[in-house]
Amino acid sequence: MFLLGIVLLNVVVQFSRVRFDLTEDKRFSLSETTLQLLNSTDKEFDIVLYLDGEMNSGFRRLKDATTDILREMGQYATIRYSTLNPVEDLTDQQRKRLWQTLVEQGLSPRPVSEHDYRGRTIQTMVYPFAEVHQGSKKQIVNLFQYNRGYDESENLNHSIETLEYAFAECFCQLIDSVFPKVAFLEGHQELPEQYTWDLQQAVAKYANIYRGSITNDATCLDDFDAVVIADPQQPFSERDKYVLDQYLMNGGSLLWAVSGVKLSEESLTDRGFTPIIPLDLNITDLLFRYGIRINPCLVADRQCLYIPVDVSPDPQQPSYQPMSWFYSPLLLPSEDHPISRDLMPVSATFCSVIDTVGDMGDIKKSVLLTTSNASRLVPAPSDVNLMDLNMDTRLFTRSFVPVAIVLEGQFSSLFSHRIKPDSVVETRPVKKMSESVKQVVIASGLMAQNDVRNGQPMPLGYDSYTKTQFGNRDFLLNAILYLIDNRGLVDLRQKTIPIRMLNMKRIEQSRSKIQALSSIVPLLVLLIVAFVIVGTRKYKYTSYKTINQ
Repeated sequence: MFLLGIVLLNVVVQFSRVRFDLTEDKRFSLSETTLQLLNSTDKEFDIVLYLDGEMNSGFRRLKDATTDILREMGQYATIRYSTLNPVEDLTDQQRKRLWQTLVEQGLSPRPVSEHDYRGRTIQTMVYPFAEVHQGSKKQIVNLFQYNRGYDESENLNHSIETLEYAFAECFCQLIDSVFPKVAFLEGHQELPEQYTWDLQQAVAKYANIYRGSITNDATCLDDFDAVVIADPQQPFSERDKYVLDQYLMNGGSLLWAVSGVKLSEESLTDRGFTPIIPLDLNITDLLFRYGIRINPCLVADRQCLYIPVDVSPDPQQPSYQPMSWFYSPLLLPSEDHPISRDLMPVSATFCSVIDTVGDMGDIKKSVLLTTSNASRLVPAPSDVNLMDLNMDTRLFTRSFVPVAIVLEGQFSSLFSHRIKPDSVVETRPVKKMSESVKQVVIASGLMAQNDVRNGQPMPLGYDSYTKTQFGNRDFLLNAILYLIDNRGLVDLRQKTIPIRMLNMKRIEQSRSKIQALSSIVPLLVLLIVAFVIVGTRKYKYTSYKTINQ
C-alpha cells in the first residue's frame, strides 16, 4: 500500500499545476498580470532560444533563468521552445540571414567579459535573443538588457529580472490585433518632427504615431491612448485647454514636457548670454488643478554635462578644455517606479522644477527624476551667461529637487465651474471628475529633443562631445508605455532579484580549508550512516537471538 501511495502521488504531481516557490524573492513565480494574460489567450507560441553553446557562467545563468520562466509560462499557455546554437547549428547562409534580421532591429551578438577569482578576463560571444513565433507573426526578444552604468554581473542580474516583462510584452504584441494610438501635439510651436524623430521611432514599435493640432471638436483627441505635448512655446487657448481637460476626464493620458522659462540659445551662442523670462503658456491653472506647478526658474547642478571651452589667451591658437555646464544637469532616476527604474542618468538642458500643490488624497504623486544633492535654482527673470562656468559652488545648497513626476488617480476638471468656451463644439455634458487616469509631467521640454546633424536625427539623449548615451529615450519611452499600458505590464519591471555575491577574497584565502571540508565531511557522513546501520542491525539481531533463547 505504501508503494502504491507513492506511485499515485507521483502521478498526481506530474499532471498537477500546484507549484510552491519557497525562494525569498519569488523568482520562480509569475505575477498576477502575466497569469491573466496567459490564461486569456488560446494562441500557440513557438520560441527558438539562440542563447546556447559555449558560454561563461553568467550567461549560463541567464539561459537557465530563461528556460525556467518559459517552462513556468508553459503551465498556463501553449508555449513550445527549443534551443539553437547559431555558431554551430546554422549554415553560413542561415547565420547571415539571422544577422541581418537582428541588425534590422538594432540588435547584434555581444562580446561579454567576466573576471574570474584570479582576475583573469574571460570573453565570450553570445546571441542573447529569442525568436517568438505566433502563426505568421514573429518577434525578437532581447534577453540581455545593457546599462552602461552597470558591470556585467549587474547587467545579467537585471536581464533576469526583466525576463517576465520581456516575454509578456512580446506576447501582447503578437496577440493584440489593434495597436494603441499616440498623438504628438502641434499648434503651439512644439518640437518639429525631425527633433522628436528618435522618440517617435522608439514608440512606433508599440503604437501608431500621429501628429496634429487641436480642433474645435471637443472629441478630437478621444481616439488616442496618449497625447504627448513636447516643448510648446506658444500659449494654449481656452479651447485647447478645454479639449485637453475633457480628454483627460474621459480616460485619456497626457505627457507634458514643458519648460518653465524662455530663453534664446542663438543669443547664448552668438553673444555669450541670454535673458531668461517666465514662459507663460496659459496652462498654470490647468496643471494647478491637477496638483502640479512648474516653477519659472532654471536648475543649475554640479552633476552636469561638459562643454568644450577655449581657454587659450591667443585666439589664433585655440585650446579647448572640458568645463562643467551647470545648466545641463544629469538627473537621477528614481528606483521606486517602473518608469525610471534601472535607467542611466537623464540629461536635461535648461530644465525647471516641479512643485506638488494641494492635498488630494485620491491622487498618487510619484517622483521620477530629481537633481543631485548639489544643485541651485536660478529664478526668472534673470540671465544665463557663459561666465557662469565659474559659478561659486558654495551656492549649490539644494538637494534632490523633483523635475519629473507621474500623477495617478481621479482628477477634478478645471471647467467643472467654468463656462465652456464658445468656439468648442461639444455634444456631451462637461465631465467634472475623471476616471482613474495617469499623467506624466516633466519640467523640461528639451528632454524630448534629439539633435540633428547634417539633416540626420541623432539618438535621443546622445552627447556628441563626451560620446555618451544618456537615458532620455528609455525614460520617455517607458513613460509613454506606462500611459498606454492597460494590462499593467510595466509594473513587471519592478521585479527585483538581489545579487548574492561570493566573497572572492575570502574564498581564495580559505581555498584549502574549503577543499578539505568538501572532501572529508561527506566521508564522515557516510561513515556515521554506515555505523548507525550496522549498529542497528547488530542490536536487532542480537535482541532477536536473545528472545528465541
